Amino acid sequence: MPEPFIHHGVDDMRETVRGWQRDGLKVGIVPTMGALHAGHLSLIEEISKVAERIIVSIFVNPTQFAAHEDLDKYPRTEDSDLEKLSVTKTDLVYMPTAREMYPDGFETSVSIGGPAAGLESDERPHFFGGVSLIVLKLFMQSLANVAIFGEKDYQQLLVIRQMVRDLNLPIEVMAGPIIREADGLAMSSRNTYLSPEERSIAGKLNIIMKELANSTQPHDIAEAKAQAALLDAGFSSVDYATIRDADTLMPPNKETIARRALIVARLGTIRLLDNMEAI
Repeated sequence: MPEPFIHHGVDDMRETVRGWQRDGLKVGIVPTMGALHAGHLSLIEEISKVAERIIVSIFVNPTQFAAHEDLDKYPRTEDSDLEKLSVTKTDLVYMPTAREMYPDGFETSVSIGGPAAGLESDERPHFFGGVSLIVLKLFMQSLANVAIFGEKDYQQLLVIRQMVRDLNLPIEVMAGPIIREADGLAMSSRNTYLSPEERSIAGKLNIIMKELANSTQPHDIAEAKAQAALLDAGFSSVDYATIRDADTLMPPNKETIARRALIVARLGTIRLLDNMEAI
């Protein structure tokens, strides 16, 4: 399998992509912040079913970190990431610098409502503005025809789809299934920060998630039981454990067709995020 191209600048990447598209090839992009694991690699495999050339971007985006969040501590594993990508179907790795993405004088922001309201925004009100901005830039820079995002970050997936619809962006957004550890914990770069004791507690999250998703009780009662179960299991706090409309992330009502269970619970300073289709 040939080594992927590595580009650090948008002009070089666009030149490569334009060549592919002149040849009639469909181009896909997998946006990441690096620290790649099996979940990321599954997205590459999934998008390869519809795209003939694949870009993986690696960029730790500063605009989605608040002042109290330590951007400098986010894991950066460039050599390991490139080694992992070398045996996948990746054709191009885009690794821009912060100056490439946000040059001196950059003054543009993105504001989005709808599915961005509440849940993650309650804790991190800056977050989806930063995510939407960097994803929009990657879409415009790469000229890709299709992108993929994991369902693990379910609210993020809906926010990006909202942006694509609202701005009539000429790109398809695919969803990749959640990839889990043997005990059901959703794969995440955050998992590496857990102590052995915390990791044993973390495995209980999936069990409680299933109970919430499969509960036949009124959603407020099921949510209260899930929050209590998480605390009893040893989680230090619960940001939310909730059932929402799967399309809007509003609380469900009698007109709701599909529902989604979503949980964020903490072990010390580590936020563990998961979600599951609900009955």
